[in-house]
Amino acid sequence: MDALLSSTTFPLTRTIYSPSSDQPPQFIRTKISTIRPKKSSQCMQKRAFGHNLALRISANAQSAPSAEASTSSSIPSEMKGWSYGEYGGVDVLKFESNVAVPQLKEDQVLVKVVAAALNPVDFKRRLGKFQATDSPLPTVPGYDVAGVVVKVGSQVNGLKEGDEVYGDISEKALDGPKQFGSLAEYTAVEEKLLALKPKNLDFVQAAGLPLAIETAYEGLERAGFSAGKSILVLGGAGGVGSLVIQLAKHVFGASKIAATASTPKLDFLTSLGVDLAIDYTKENFEDLPEKFDVVYDSVGQCDRAVKAVKEGGSVVVLTGAVTPPGFRFVVTSDGEMLKKLNPFLESGKVKPLVDPKGPFPFDKVKDAFSYLETGRATGKVVIYPIP
Repeated sequence: MDALLSSTTFPLTRTIYSPSSDQPPQFIRTKISTIRPKKSSQCMQKRAFGHNLALRISANAQSAPSAEASTSSSIPSEMKGWSYGEYGGVDVLKFESNVAVPQLKEDQVLVKVVAAALNPVDFKRRLGKFQATDSPLPTVPGYDVAGVVVKVGSQVNGLKEGDEVYGDISEKALDGPKQFGSLAEYTAVEEKLLALKPKNLDFVQAAGLPLAIETAYEGLERAGFSAGKSILVLGGAGGVGSLVIQLAKHVFGASKIAATASTPKLDFLTSLGVDLAIDYTKENFEDLPEKFDVVYDSVGQCDRAVKAVKEGGSVVVLTGAVTPPGFRFVVTSDGEMLKKLNPFLESGKVKPLVDPKGPFPFDKVKDAFSYLETGRATGKVVIYPIP
């Protein structure tokens, strides 16, 4: 794909807008290069594509993450991406330059990926924990995506080329997830799984939200959480836990929020609106005299969590063994849920949280996985930029 038969370049004035800036749009000079890729020799999966000219737009500007423009006639047949052909540790991950661009179904859009994010399910899937229901190998990993629509299927009505979107690309995280995930230049996604990116967020911030915020929201709903109830969040500084805290406070109207974290992260919990920050290295939360209407366990301590819940209360369990009255669920990706939460994101009441060690560049995906697997991340581990 990188070998070119011909190339034509001409200047163009382009507007770059930074959502995180109060400054007016900047007009800069950029270049458009038309390139004709050679015919694919090998790829993960053979695809039939026409010989369209590829159109690439690049700009020499340092600003908040912005999208690379594209059109449906400029889509190549191959792309750069990360994949694995066997289950195992981070070393099974391979960088490929000739991954087949996925073909669209009628209800899908093709997204030019700008940023992607990792979740615990990504490395558990790579380790082979869900082989029975997984998609075929080789696999391009990644669920969370933020990017730009570059092509739409015939049955797509709500999205168009040029729309900036975000979402979790697999409706069911464990039951037949996408073979072509978000850790590549392009990914194909059902329209119903996506929402327009909140206007005030850049692509890095948006990429870290979908799976975590959908998991946080659905768990609270399933637990019957509502205004005036109290909640204890185990793992409050993590990707899901930090959003559970914010949603419980600003969307559901919690009366009191307690959360656990290590000593250095207690101030972080307080900044999110936690009323009682518990240092799990020094205190046993289950020994507190106060009990809670809901305990949201994102770390796998259900046997202890059930001791901290009120009689008749609920314990939401994301990982580990389940002890009654605890219950486990697997999130269903839903673009309508993201649309419902967009006003809270755009108002700033609910904020995306990107781990300060990131974002990790695309060539450091292995490092990003290794870091995520330490369990020490604060907020989300994001990959940016995607070439």
